[in-house]
Amino acid sequence: MMRQILKEVRSAVVATIVLIVIISGVYPVIVWGIAQELFPFEANGSLIKKDGMIIGSRLLAQNFTAVNYFYPRPSSAGTGYDPVSSGGSNFGPLSRTLVNTVRQRVMKYRTENNILPGTDIPADAVTASASGLDPHISFGNARLQAVRVAKARGLSEEFLLHKISAHLEGRDMGILGEPRVNVVLLNLDLDVNK
Repeated sequence: MMRQILKEVRSAVVATIVLIVIISGVYPVIVWGIAQELFPFEANGSLIKKDGMIIGSRLLAQNFTAVNYFYPRPSSAGTGYDPVSSGGSNFGPLSRTLVNTVRQRVMKYRTENNILPGTDIPADAVTASASGLDPHISFGNARLQAVRVAKARGLSEEFLLHKISAHLEGRDMGILGEPRVNVVLLNLDLDVNK
């Protein structure tokens, strides 16, 4: 009887060790190797380099605050745009804190972009994404900011609308989500074309 139990325990321990090696070692190395071979840019974080230095990622928003830049969505990640503290505010639609925060953001957005009362403000301009790190804004949000950015950079609105359209990304797989603009790439493009 004791021999049978020890045999079963030994089999279980060996199976556990083999599975740990496969699942925690072999499989991740194979997936990493395939990703490095087939999708090296994406597998390494979609990093943006300028003059050999990493200045950002296509996947993570940055806190652009100067008037000559398009602003990303608000962020609730840590102190804002902190990838270590990714996450939303988790306030529900009935939260007084959320309502007041959005109301303040609407007033600030109207003031910054010289938008008259009665003009609809895109939701993504005043609400944070679930991760707090989304680098995309809606076309409507970008279009409303174009007036401010054009004035600050001394460019025509027509030129900026062309740049926004050039950075417009369609729906994922043609059906998921809404068309959007990557703010990081748009702002970097504007800096290159000063």
